[in-house]
Amino acid sequence: MAGSDLVMYEDEFQKIDEELQKLHQQANATVVFLVDKNGQLIASAGDTHDIDTTSLASLTAGNIAATGGIARLLGEKEFTILFHEGEKDNIHISLIGQRVILVVIFDQRSSLGLVRLRVKKTSESLTKLFDDITSKAEKEKLEGKTAESPFAEISDEDIDNLFK
Repeated sequence: MAGSDLVMYEDEFQKIDEELQKLHQQANATVVFLVDKNGQLIASAGDTHDIDTTSLASLTAGNIAATGGIARLLGEKEFTILFHEGEKDNIHISLIGQRVILVVIFDQRSSLGLVRLRVKKTSESLTKLFDDITSKAEKEKLEGKTAESPFAEISDEDIDNLFK
């Protein structure tokens, strides 16, 4: 999916949203975001009214890109988990299936261990969902290419006749 746009239907979005809501609750997180690697917010769970979600999404994608550069300098493919600890809030960032970025913001009401445990389970579910979305998109793309088009039955002779 790298370099391509993500297209999903309402039922797929609902499943993703359900996973984020569940993670938000089970990890006792303040906010949970799902962002694509281009920095576009896909979905969120929790109280986002005090957060500039657009900036957070793009900065998170930038953080993943910068860390990817560091990883390559060190001979790693990528660092898939990042953690930043602040005075009040902490942020856990994980790359899901090389496709999307899962961001969990939490405070002292939760712990890094609990967040990591819950993120692991959610990552597995999201990876499966995005694999399904990708497979569906590829199948639709193939069906679209093989579907009959207005030009499917035009012969070379017909084309030559068009230009006479």
